[in-house]
Amino acid sequence: MVVQAYILVQTTVGKSSEVTAAIRRITGVTVAEDVTGPYDVVVRAEAQSMDELGTLVIKRVQSVPDITRTVTCPVVHL
Repeated sequence: MVVQAYILVQTTVGKSSEVTAAIRRITGVTVAEDVTGPYDVVVRAEAQSMDELGTLVIKRVQSVPDITRTVTCPVVHL
């Protein structure tokens, strides 16, 4: 079963477009959109396991320049 999550991203002021473009190129990211409010980018990502999702977030997404904070919200099926 595929694990999915929303990743809420805060960026350096004025850098959300560049961050969104970089995140869209990451394998496992299905959607990345600029938004307004407390977060600058909302990302939808998927992986084969929670460990793989964690690796995607920590090693790939958080390494994008100008990201200041992320919050990962795994999707649950109740």
